[in-house]
Amino acid sequence: MYDYDLLVVGSANADLVIGVERRPGAGETVLGSDLAVHPGGKGANQAVAAARLGARTALLARVGDDAHGRLLLESQRDAGVDTVGVLVGGAPTGVALITVDPSGDNSIVVSPGANGRLAPEDVSAAACLFQSSRVVSAQLEIPLETVVAVVRNLAPDSRFVLNPSPPRPLPSEVLAACDPLIVNEHEAKVILGSSAVGDSPEGWARILLAKGPRSVVVTLGGEGALVASSEGVSRVSSVKVSAVDTTGAGDAFTAALAFRLGAGASLAEAAAYAARVGAATVTKEGAQASFPTAAEVAAL
Repeated sequence: MYDYDLLVVGSANADLVIGVERRPGAGETVLGSDLAVHPGGKGANQAVAAARLGARTALLARVGDDAHGRLLLESQRDAGVDTVGVLVGGAPTGVALITVDPSGDNSIVVSPGANGRLAPEDVSAAACLFQSSRVVSAQLEIPLETVVAVVRNLAPDSRFVLNPSPPRPLPSEVLAACDPLIVNEHEAKVILGSSAVGDSPEGWARILLAKGPRSVVVTLGGEGALVASSEGVSRVSSVKVSAVDTTGAGDAFTAALAFRLGAGASLAEAAAYAARVGAATVTKEGAQASFPTAAEVAAL
């Protein structure tokens, strides 16, 4: 019996958000809305998203001993996430500077702060969390060597889900553990590098699969997603919604997919559910504040 449906190992940031009529070009200054501060970071976002859907969730992360760190801890606990694995101190809490245009698209710059101090030894010290978790999810807003340590500390029967964002080339040891590797178009092209051929997501998925992951999911925004495994490649659709803010949608997708896989859903079934969760997320502003409950997803 697992104590947790999902253990998220990753980043926790304070999101500093400004709305703009258009995002500035090089050397340009534009006026924006009043500054809003929200709890965020890919790891913290995934943990809250999963907990809102009903998953028993734990977070392994590091925040600073400051106001932003306290904001993040409070948001996790309010969502029902177990924060026993959240370490405090060592550097200021990470910060993400986000601009959002009227279409809902965003641009993000991240200052890692304490996230960069989440070390392999922190992963080793949290061995009990790994042994108690059905699925483990990670991203790349923490050091890559820490992600490698996550792979090495997985329980024998647990499943590893990775969203390689921000994208970078991955060691074969990490790729081989992914089940699935979840990428959007940009992330797929970065990881494929010179192997990227054509504009077909199906083609990218097949090439990515050949690099070692047990399965691959390519997210396609409003078009849903594509799933690939040894059983073949197929698309799953989403529902059409009016996007208000896309911040956090990818994190909600990953969390939902990981949760459903742990509950026994097939990859295609989990991706279809995750696409609905992502669609519900973009209809509200903010990241964690926009994550839906299971009832809201069912009503979509």
